[in-house]
Amino acid sequence: MKQIPLPSLLALMIAFLGLIGMDSQSQAARLSKTASVPKAGKIIRDCKSCPEMVVIASGSFGMGSPDAEEGRGDDEGPVHDVRVAAFALGKTEVTRRQFAEFAKESGYITGDKCWTLEKGSYAERKGNWREPGFPQNDRHPVTCISWNDADAYAKWLSNKTGKIYRLPTEAEWEYAARGNTETSRYWGDKPDKACRYANGADNTAQARISGARSWSIHHCTDGFAYTSPVGHFRPNRFGLYDMLGNVWEWTEDNYHDSYNGAPVVSAAWQGDGTKRVLRGGSWNNPPLDLRSAVRFGNRPDVRFSSFGFRVARSLK
Repeated sequence: MKQIPLPSLLALMIAFLGLIGMDSQSQAARLSKTASVPKAGKIIRDCKSCPEMVVIASGSFGMGSPDAEEGRGDDEGPVHDVRVAAFALGKTEVTRRQFAEFAKESGYITGDKCWTLEKGSYAERKGNWREPGFPQNDRHPVTCISWNDADAYAKWLSNKTGKIYRLPTEAEWEYAARGNTETSRYWGDKPDKACRYANGADNTAQARISGARSWSIHHCTDGFAYTSPVGHFRPNRFGLYDMLGNVWEWTEDNYHDSYNGAPVVSAAWQGDGTKRVLRGGSWNNPPLDLRSAVRFGNRPDVRFSSFGFRVARSLK
C-alpha cells in the first residue's frame, strides 16, 4: 500500500478537524437561534414598570368571520389563512399608571379633547386620559387615547428598554385574541357568558349609566358600569386578559373595508393612513361588538373614552 507522506497526512487531519469545528459552530448557531425565541407562554418584563408580555408561539389561523356568524360585518371577510411569526403581546391593556409614567418621563401631552359619553350619547368634550368622564384608578386601562398617543408610548418604551415595542398588527391581535379557538368569542358562541371573561354592556351598565336603558346588552352582570381593572376577568387560552371588552385596542394596520388582497403573513397592512384599525369592543359595546373578528377604523388623532391599547414586542 502506498504510504501517504507526512505533510499530506497532517493536512488531511487539519482539514478534518476544521470540518468538525465548522459543523460544531453551525450546530451552536442553530441552537443559539432556537434558544433566542422564548417558550410560548413565558412572561417577559423588561423593566420594573413595563407591561408584562406573554410570548405567543408562531402558527396559522383563519382570519375573519364566516358568513353564518351572527353579527358579522362586511369588513370581516373573506376568511383567509394567515401565518403568524412568534411575538409577545401585553398580558393586559396598558394601564393609567403605566401611561402616567410615560407622560411624566417624556413630557408627552395628549391634548384636552375626548369623545365622552353623557346621557347615553357621545360628544367631543373637554377631557383626556386623566379625565375620561368616569372614575378610574391606576389599575384601570388608560383611555381617551388616540393611535398617535399609543404609537408614541410604544416608541418611548422601545427607547427605554432597548427592545422593539410597537402596536400589534391586526393579524397578530386576532390570532392572540382567538387563542386557538374558532368560535365567535374565545369563550364560545354564547354572548351572555361574557361576564366571566369580559367587561361589556350588561345589566350593570344599564342600571348605572344614564341613557343606557335602550342599549343592547349582555344579559349578565359584571359589576362594572365603565372600565374595570385590567386582569379582573378570566383570561383566554393564551393567558391574555380583556382581549374583548373594557377598551377598544388600536392596532398598527391601516383600515381596509374587506380582506380582499390582505397579507397572508402577520405583517401590518399599510394604506393611505387616514384610518387605523381598532379591535375588541369596549365597556359600552353590545354582544355583536364583542367578537374576535370585529373591527373598525378611525382617524389616528381621534380620542374616545372607550379607546385604549396594548403593546406588542418583537422577539428578534
